Amino acid sequence: MASSLVTRKLLKDACQVQVYAARAYGGGHGHSDVPIPLQKVNIGKREIVGYGVNGEANYIDTVMAPFPAIRFKEDVGEIAKLREKERGDWKKLTLEEKKALYRASFCQTLAEVEAPTGEWKSIIGLVLVGVSIGIWGYIWMNRVVYSDLPDTITDEEKVKAQIERMVALRVNPVEGLTSNYDYEAGKWKE
Repeated sequence: MASSLVTRKLLKDACQVQVYAARAYGGGHGHSDVPIPLQKVNIGKREIVGYGVNGEANYIDTVMAPFPAIRFKEDVGEIAKLREKERGDWKKLTLEEKKALYRASFCQTLAEVEAPTGEWKSIIGLVLVGVSIGIWGYIWMNRVVYSDLPDTITDEEKVKAQIERMVALRVNPVEGLTSNYDYEAGKWKE
């Protein structure tokens, strides 16, 4: 029994190295001059149990790839004892032991992964802070930096005089302001 477990473990490790080599170098299409990569992954005693997100030995909770490549926790202490007990009849496991085994393999349930985080509140808060800084900056620029508008813009008599001068000089008569003026009748078009 123990020798078959050791043999399975050795075969699994050998297959894992071959899979890593094939993935790292284009799917293993016979590149004999390329050495097998040295994987430096600090996973400790965590068991590699699947493909994961991208085929590397890492852990991530995501709905798009619900089965990570490695377990969440190392199989040490009580978890190692539960793993041994898990190999037997599952009916002998209590609900708490099953939950402990699940939490050793996964950090979060899928419901916890999809649960709202409330991050939108901080985003809206930062946007409102940015908008208020912009408004205060605009008010400051109008009061301190910019001088008052010239009277050629604010004085109604001067604006009318400028428009009359533009009409008299026929400034931009095709598409501009004076294009709306009827020179033959001497009045603005309706």
